[in-house]
Amino acid sequence: MFEWLENFSYIIVFNILNLEKHSPISEALSFFIYDTLKIFILLISIIYIVTLLRSYFPIEKARAYISGKNKITGHVLAAIFGVITPFCSCSAIPLFLGFLQARIPLGVTFSYLISAPLSDAVVIAMLLSLFGWKIALLYIGIGLFVAIIAGIIIGSMGLEKEVLIEVKPIDEMNYKEDETKFRHRLRESWEYSRDIFKKIYLYVIIGVGIGAFIHGYIPADFIALYAGGDIWYAPIVSVVMGIPMYSNAAGILPLVEVLTSKGMLLGTALSFMMAVVALSLPEAMILKRVLSTKLIAIFFAIVGFEILLVGYLFNAILQ
Repeated sequence: MFEWLENFSYIIVFNILNLEKHSPISEALSFFIYDTLKIFILLISIIYIVTLLRSYFPIEKARAYISGKNKITGHVLAAIFGVITPFCSCSAIPLFLGFLQARIPLGVTFSYLISAPLSDAVVIAMLLSLFGWKIALLYIGIGLFVAIIAGIIIGSMGLEKEVLIEVKPIDEMNYKEDETKFRHRLRESWEYSRDIFKKIYLYVIIGVGIGAFIHGYIPADFIALYAGGDIWYAPIVSVVMGIPMYSNAAGILPLVEVLTSKGMLLGTALSFMMAVVALSLPEAMILKRVLSTKLIAIFFAIVGFEILLVGYLFNAILQ
């Protein structure tokens, strides 16, 4: 979907700036250009589309339908939808904002936000090729479980007041109205999307910049040195080291393969991968403009603890 954007970043880094390939600075800069522009495009387009659709469709009825279903059903559907969408933790935020804007229950939106970066079709294929179908199925199942349980816990805590963005009402208009009012819909949707973008874009730049630096300058040997081997605290170290980093699951899987070849237990390596892709410092920086520090801390604490348990579970099962 964004191959052209990746090519664009390579043209800037290697053709225009003439930086050396595979050097830390070229890796960091190409990562920064690609991810920043991708998130900007997703942020504007998804918020715009959701806002425009809200002016036509009874979102309140959809919200009431989801809220009225079995408590777990909405979380399951959101987590499965997350598997379908090929987004990293930061790229999933625009759709997360769209869900918030549509007033989908808070816990359900978090089930999506957690699930989306953990696995998609590319990740599943890579897991199959690297570790076999048993590991792939186990990882997908555990990833869905983490997203569903964390969403249920957050949803039960009554934290809606910790959402900082305003959900603006869209004018109540019927679908069969004249072109003038259709233009009004377009203009109002654009203005709202622009307002959200203006509030968040700087946080995107800072967050992705931090992630790009870590991506380019922290080597696999450094991670394996402190989180490798069959020691009881290895999963703890791997999760703590993984959270500040930023990558998508497909991008981190080759590193997981390298780490396991250097002696890291597979469970520890996969918990490191889940921490990198489901939680990241850039994600926290972007969410800071949308959610309170309290809610972000609760989100990171719950998901981080679940991922830690996953690391120990994987190590016990895969001995």
